[in-house]
Amino acid sequence: MIVSHSFGSGSVATLGCASLKNAEAYPRSSALFKRALVASLSLGLLLLPSSLSARSARVQSPEASAQSADEKRDADEARQEKEQERLEREQEKRDREEEARDRGQEKLDRQQELYDNGREALDDDHYEKALQEFAELIKLNGPQTDAAMYWKAYTENRLGKKAAALATIADIKAKYAQSRWKKDAEALEIEVRQSSNQQVKPEEHGDAELYNLALQGLMNSSPERAIPLIGKKLNSSTSVKDKSKLLFILAQSGRPEAMEILANIARGQSNPELQSKAVEYLSMFGEEKSHKLLNDIYSSSSDESVRRAVIRSYLLNGDRASLLSAAKGEKNESLRREAIRTLGLTGGTTELEQLFQSESSLDLKREILQAFFLAGDSKRMEQAALNEKNVDLRRSAIRNLGLMGQSDLLQSIYAKETDRGLKEEVLNSYFISGNAKALVVIAKSEKDPSLKKEAVQKLSLMGSKEGNDYLMEILEK
Repeated sequence: MIVSHSFGSGSVATLGCASLKNAEAYPRSSALFKRALVASLSLGLLLLPSSLSARSARVQSPEASAQSADEKRDADEARQEKEQERLEREQEKRDREEEARDRGQEKLDRQQELYDNGREALDDDHYEKALQEFAELIKLNGPQTDAAMYWKAYTENRLGKKAAALATIADIKAKYAQSRWKKDAEALEIEVRQSSNQQVKPEEHGDAELYNLALQGLMNSSPERAIPLIGKKLNSSTSVKDKSKLLFILAQSGRPEAMEILANIARGQSNPELQSKAVEYLSMFGEEKSHKLLNDIYSSSSDESVRRAVIRSYLLNGDRASLLSAAKGEKNESLRREAIRTLGLTGGTTELEQLFQSESSLDLKREILQAFFLAGDSKRMEQAALNEKNVDLRRSAIRNLGLMGQSDLLQSIYAKETDRGLKEEVLNSYFISGNAKALVVIAKSEKDPSLKKEAVQKLSLMGSKEGNDYLMEILEK
């Protein structure tokens, strides 16, 4: 008997045949023959599944390998996409936080601008404009609202709107009972009520201005007589505006007695605007005289507006050492930023470098880079753009380089950079600085379609001759 399989399992067929050949040694009708036949058939059946599995594995192995490779590639791509999404979300979060900080700073800058515009309009007797500026500042409900309300009442009084002035003063007393503007508001209220039966006209300057002119003349000829009179007037119920003018007259003398009066006002708990003015005028005295006084006032005062005024006075007298000390040790972050910016305005790049190396806060490092920008230090900005490890700081440096007109350097950075976000920042920098020529160069040479498209999109918004010429080239292809 011959046993064969149609499955191509040569080893199984061979084994079956060999068993049968051995069985031929026995008579075909014997029991031994039958047992040998059954054993050979059973062995063949037992080996058949493994043989088929091995053959199937050999047949399917290339397809399985290809499928496994595809799955691995898909998994890798999925992981990469997930990682990219995570990085983009983190960047979006950082951008949102930076935008929030910028909006907060813009709001504070806008409030200061309204206040300064209102005071300037008052000094020029443009009362309607002043009233508009202070009213808008009050709507913003910022830290200067009490001051804006005082000056609004003052302006309303100058315009002859007595009832409106008294109503505004009542609001100050009700809403800002602890404000240092309250005392001045009460003095203004007395003035308004005393003149309530008179028509007050904007063009009437009154006796206060005449008195100030007389004091100015006496200060020029006999300061030892004028200074005590100014000190007495500053302690009276004279309006804040008139007291500010008296402070200026006092500061022009440069005499020790005048400096002492200014220092007392700067240290005291009088009107916050007068304190700030006194601090500012102290910087007009000699460096040695004013430095110690300003440092003492800064360390002893808890009023943010006074400390801010001291920082600005450091700018006027070029005291970089005190600015560095404030930038390092000040706990109020807003004041630290003020000190850092002021260091930049004084050209204190050595102090800024020292501060940058010791600072751990990313936000403050970014502020220091802005100070380098204010100082015009393009070399330091270049180092940050090329070597800084933090990507956000590199982006800030690249943005500033564009504003500083460093086009060639930005082109070099763009050509070497592999980070897509930084390449996009170079494009943004060119766009913000209005450098259409550089954008055209990138648009012509860029191989990445999306970056090329972004460069073209920015050119389409700029309306420059170079950009429009290139856009025409694209349309004519």
